[in-house]
Amino acid sequence: FNLFKSKPTLKELIPNGFVDIHSHILPGIDDGAKDINESKILIEEMKTIGFSKIIGTPHTYSGLYDNTSESIENAFKKIKKLHLKDIVIDFASEYMLDHSMIEKSKNKNLLCLKDNYVLVEMSYISKPVNLYEIIFQIIHNGYRPILAHPERYRFIQNDFEEYYKIKKVGCLFQLNLLSCTNYYGKDIADVSEKLLKNNLIDFVGSDIHRKEHIKYFNKPIKIKSVEKLQNAIIANDIFR
Repeated sequence: FNLFKSKPTLKELIPNGFVDIHSHILPGIDDGAKDINESKILIEEMKTIGFSKIIGTPHTYSGLYDNTSESIENAFKKIKKLHLKDIVIDFASEYMLDHSMIEKSKNKNLLCLKDNYVLVEMSYISKPVNLYEIIFQIIHNGYRPILAHPERYRFIQNDFEEYYKIKKVGCLFQLNLLSCTNYYGKDIADVSEKLLKNNLIDFVGSDIHRKEHIKYFNKPIKIKSVEKLQNAIIANDIFR
């Protein structure tokens, strides 16, 4: 990266063959792609950046996005009918960490990114009740939780030790790529830098919902830990 006279764009850091483990490309199922046409546009744009596999991970959030394994698979089948070339599309879900996750994990009802890796999220403003018990039970029931965009949870940004606690109980961390471009704000980029610098990030994801997100791949990154970000990008290869 010494070849870069200035900060590289996000797109320049994405290798051909990149595997994206967090996206909202499935049509009409959450706050991502509204229909199959938008899904197709997003996928084609992501291909041009270098994505070779995209895992659609619509929200499963009781009372807001009441998705089920069946509803998610039905949305995925619509994409399969497009017969897209030179790209692999798969599906899982981004689960809200609440008490229902204990029962779902016990009943083996969770859609995984691969093997037993399951993507989870929290409220941005408040810690879930019994957070550590929920994570413990998910792991006890045979899953490996990956916490989506830890840099965006404002309730722990001022208590950095909380990140170490969550990691210690067995939760992996997935950084949003756009967080490194100031898309969500400088404060989020600063937390992203600190997480990378302290080796707390395991994987990355695009978290692409709409075309606006894709445009930000042409923006220069704002973080300093470029090599550690690249290592996290490469780590996604295990989901191939």
